[in-house]
Amino acid sequence: MSELPEPTDDVAIATLRSAVMRLARRLRHQRVEESLTPTEMQVLATLARCGSATPGELARREHVQPPSMTRIIAMLEEKGLVRREPHPQDRRQVVVSSTEQAESILDQSRAKRDAWLAQLTSGLTEEERAVLRAAAPVLEKLAQL
Repeated sequence: MSELPEPTDDVAIATLRSAVMRLARRLRHQRVEESLTPTEMQVLATLARCGSATPGELARREHVQPPSMTRIIAMLEEKGLVRREPHPQDRRQVVVSSTEQAESILDQSRAKRDAWLAQLTSGLTEEERAVLRAAAPVLEKLAQL
């Protein structure tokens, strides 16, 4: 039996894009708090990762328009997941931070997603799991660019 030819960079990139998008979509469905939209969860994750931020900073990080971010923050505040506080240097602005309840939801969601992904990868060979371990830092680097 002959081996398959190595995929070209274009084919590999298209395959990677498609696989990452499908996997991300499946991971998004592994949520603890169904009442939160994926965008709301992403804003909470950004606050957890980067710390408190102004609405404008959050809008830039999340690539949304400031009025959209203002609405998202209002919904999260209404649910008790973020709080607004006066900006320490500029009293015209506010700083948004997550609450303990939001951090708990994020921790539970991460645990659920990690368990789901661990179960999924348990069906792989040891060589495939080694490839994933080696690829994880590269994928993280791409996510940061």
